[in-house]
Amino acid sequence: MGVTSVSSTSMGGTIGAAAGMFAGTNIDDIIVLTVLFLSSRATGRPRAWHIWAGQYAGIAALVAISGVAALGLTIVPDRWVGLLGLVPFALGVRGLIGAIRRRGGGGDEPKPVAGGLLAVAGVTLANGADNISVYTPVFRSIGAWPSAVTVAVFAVGVAVWCLAASWLGSHERVIAVVERYGEWMVPVVFMVIGAVIVLESIPR
Repeated sequence: MGVTSVSSTSMGGTIGAAAGMFAGTNIDDIIVLTVLFLSSRATGRPRAWHIWAGQYAGIAALVAISGVAALGLTIVPDRWVGLLGLVPFALGVRGLIGAIRRRGGGGDEPKPVAGGLLAVAGVTLANGADNISVYTPVFRSIGAWPSAVTVAVFAVGVAVWCLAASWLGSHERVIAVVERYGEWMVPVVFMVIGAVIVLESIPR
């Protein structure tokens, strides 16, 4: 009875800590996901399943890198992590250039900033690159079984985040604004996100 109670308490603590860690390190992902879902509803790209799959792929990559780093192996040197911010920044610049060309009479159809699964995964990975410094010591200290539970909680967390962002991006007035100004607004949001990632990586 005592062993079961301790085990249940330990499991509950692991789940609670994992949920708190996921929420704390991915709160900014809500903004990115909401923008992506808004773009999806306004332009048809990226498709909803691209967003879901890309988010899972990006978070999985972060967890995998952190797990390997916890074993004492370094895949990406710390000083290079911030350079991942160039991914969303470059996507934003490309989208902004396209918008300027269309405004100048190019006449091309607007292209989404992140149009597919790989682009969404890249943005998710870049936006969460600093999470590696949080996940690595946790995976190193809690052991194999609690790490597996933590990963399972993260998987549930991604679903909750995608559902929340989809709901936030489902309001008709917001969609109307994105349809009207999205070709400017979405690239700027991506450029700001990329710039913040790069600036936060600069040693002070």
